[in-house]
Amino acid sequence: MNKQQGTVKKWQDDKGFGFIETEAGESVFFHVSEFKAKRRPDIGEVVVFSIGQDAEGRKRATQVQELGFVQQKMAQKNQQIRQRNQKRSHQAEFEAGQKKRSFLGLAFYGVLALLAATDKLSWLVFGWYVVLGIITYGMYAKDKAAAQSGDWRTPESTLYILSALGGWVGALLAQTYLRHKSQKPEFRVTYYLTVVVNMAGLLFLLAGGGLEAVTDLLSELL
Repeated sequence: MNKQQGTVKKWQDDKGFGFIETEAGESVFFHVSEFKAKRRPDIGEVVVFSIGQDAEGRKRATQVQELGFVQQKMAQKNQQIRQRNQKRSHQAEFEAGQKKRSFLGLAFYGVLALLAATDKLSWLVFGWYVVLGIITYGMYAKDKAAAQSGDWRTPESTLYILSALGGWVGALLAQTYLRHKSQKPEFRVTYYLTVVVNMAGLLFLLAGGGLEAVTDLLSELL
């Protein structure tokens, strides 16, 4: 039923009925049993209602509610819709971030595998990165579980060291999929510094410790 808005113009409390004046100026009968508030109607108050018919086919107002109550319910519903839309938007952004970080991690391992396959890097180094990545991811998972249960936490310095030694991909995936240590700015800044340190160390290793070798290596790759 379509809802209409009107004003209570007449009310006979002893008889339990009254009349609502619609916005079109029409007078519509309503009974107290159709008034949904836990009180009696007041003359002059604005109400929202539907149009129905009685047993004899005469027009009457049904489901009569206070305008303020209806507005409150509509505001709550709109708020729920906004929250739901925001949640969906945040989830979409999170999933997009997951894909980018996952691609970055897989791309890094792919580059290491390519370097190892072309004898520019030892397979032991490749294995080191993979194993340390798994260990680092596990340490993040353990620390999150400890945080939730109130147990002994893993020191952040340990997570930094693991990342700097080569487990930064595992840390990146843990921050993304476990949503752990992903909202703390200070931690994130230090984490990125460990990535820079590790990349510098990897380039130094690939170059054999010389600046000229780094230049030659980059020239070959490009």
